[in-house]
Amino acid sequence: MDSFVESLQARIITAGESGTCLNIVGGNSKHFYGGVPHGEPLAMDVHQGIVSYEPTELVVTARTGTPLVELEQVLAESRQMLPFEPPAFGAGATIGGTIACGFSGPARPYRGAVRDFILGVSCVSGRGEYLRFGGQVIKNVAGYDVSRLMVGAMGTLGVMTEVSLKVLPLPVIERTLVFDCSGNDALVKMNDLGGRPLPVSGTAWHGGRLRVRLSGSEMAVESAALSLGGDLDIAGASFWQALKEHRLDFFGGSDPLWRLSITPPAQLPDLPGEFLVEWGGALFWVRGDDPQALVALARAQGGSLTRFRGSERSASFQSSGDTEAALNRGLKKAFDPTGILNRDRMFAGS
Repeated sequence: MDSFVESLQARIITAGESGTCLNIVGGNSKHFYGGVPHGEPLAMDVHQGIVSYEPTELVVTARTGTPLVELEQVLAESRQMLPFEPPAFGAGATIGGTIACGFSGPARPYRGAVRDFILGVSCVSGRGEYLRFGGQVIKNVAGYDVSRLMVGAMGTLGVMTEVSLKVLPLPVIERTLVFDCSGNDALVKMNDLGGRPLPVSGTAWHGGRLRVRLSGSEMAVESAALSLGGDLDIAGASFWQALKEHRLDFFGGSDPLWRLSITPPAQLPDLPGEFLVEWGGALFWVRGDDPQALVALARAQGGSLTRFRGSERSASFQSSGDTEAALNRGLKKAFDPTGILNRDRMFAGS
């Protein structure tokens, strides 16, 4: 255990005794997400560096204050990547903040989500205890994988200090195909792609255009492109980067941005505002100011709704029901009984 972790423990113990809330801050690139941050800042950006990296083992371990761009550059030098394609949303983004928010990019339904690549986590709980979960090898879990609880927990369960992640080789080539079609036709095509052995790594529809990204070996990609048809998008790489980082014109509007995740429908649902479809029809980005209609749709479809930007921040996350709420309360009490870590970032009062 290094001196930074020891000082972190001491500060958390002191804060717990005095009831002082702590606001965990990495690169502050995702301050817009979740409930309004409050409490004394707990800076994690100084705790950075890659602890170990074994390209042949496809495993990297890094301190959580490590800049995301730095980690990705090191992996790229060995022709490897973070498979879940995390967005940064700012130059200062850290790997810890990325894991805490649980963000995945366009490749998520085709390669896996953040939690699928977490091998181990070290953290300091709200009790000031230094905890280690998982490990640094792919087959390391016996029983419940506690390390994955930290993914998307918004720092409410503990202050992560190190993470171990599985990585994958970069694809040899990528191609983006464009199809002019309606939203309903796009859903049909995306559903069809999901059931075929094709090297699809991204799908997105907006404004009458469906884009399909293919990634892999040259033979597999070229064969799939020939089979699917469509037009080649020579600016495809720029499009997916802009989509991932929310730099497309669609994301620049003034209306609140909502993230609706549902089982891919057969037809477009009736959405109250402009929208963009990702993840094979499972993710809808919606711009509008009628959250109640979206809440009703999410519940009817057994999905989830998140306020991503704008609107009332106290209602960022919609609980799926009493069972989920009880589980969240129980976990919070076990890891942070005095409720000092990132209070209200996920749910009010926790």
